[in-house]
Amino acid sequence: MNYRHAFHAGNHADVLKHIALLAICDALVAKPAPVFALDTHAGRGLYALDSNSAQRTGEAEGGIGRLIAEAPRHPAVARYLAAIRACRHEHGQASYPGSPWLLAHALREQDRIAACELQPEEAGQLKAVFERDPRVAVHARDGYAAMKALLPARIGETRYNRGLVLIDPPYEAQLEEFDTAIAALREGISRWPQGTFALWYPIKLRRALQPFYRRAAAIPAKSSFVAELQVRADDSPLRMNGSGLLVLNPPWQLDQSLAGVLPLLARVLGEGPGAASRVEWLVRAA
Repeated sequence: MNYRHAFHAGNHADVLKHIALLAICDALVAKPAPVFALDTHAGRGLYALDSNSAQRTGEAEGGIGRLIAEAPRHPAVARYLAAIRACRHEHGQASYPGSPWLLAHALREQDRIAACELQPEEAGQLKAVFERDPRVAVHARDGYAAMKALLPARIGETRYNRGLVLIDPPYEAQLEEFDTAIAALREGISRWPQGTFALWYPIKLRRALQPFYRRAAAIPAKSSFVAELQVRADDSPLRMNGSGLLVLNPPWQLDQSLAGVLPLLARVLGEGPGAASRVEWLVRAA
């Protein structure tokens, strides 16, 4: 695989993904039972927005850069920006946290995190980030295969009945990645039916996603919804016009939180009249 998230760190897709990730984590830690989190495509965990890779695309300026400059008032935005400040206090003002860093930031001492990364260089960087954090186990392996090996979540004598699986693939295989991801979600929910699962996906041409929506709705989760943020009209197959999260077994009121913040993000991060957002249930709990 040639994908490197360093080119895209802090863009509009990361803003959506990481605001939702923190909201899920905060809901999980609201109860005392320990939590397990599996990040299947973890990347390097920490990025420098002044690196050549980030500067080459400039995508962070249209994402986290714009959000910091015009922060709309909403608890989910405040929570996210507080995490960014914590990361920069520890690692410097040009730093940006990847999803495993945010998981480690949001979860507690009794919680555990498994972060998977297949690319050797990225996995090496990830191990360096968490070498002093005993809560985080870094696996240099395929994240989809890790779902079979690590679910249901059990470490030693502790069985984790609550937690999160974040699937954030690079989509180098384009639409074929959806087939792999749907199969992994079916496998994961069968092994850990009480877990929360979140799949990130890009939006180019929305009509191409209709088969994905139908198959996602057929996954036997107790409940599921999609949350999407578009920064421009979805009329070009050549670029990512937005992105979404499919969430299975979402925490209580996560949909309401995202429904409140996404229109604000569309206003701040939007690049034209096609900017939009939506939260739509696929399956509601009985």
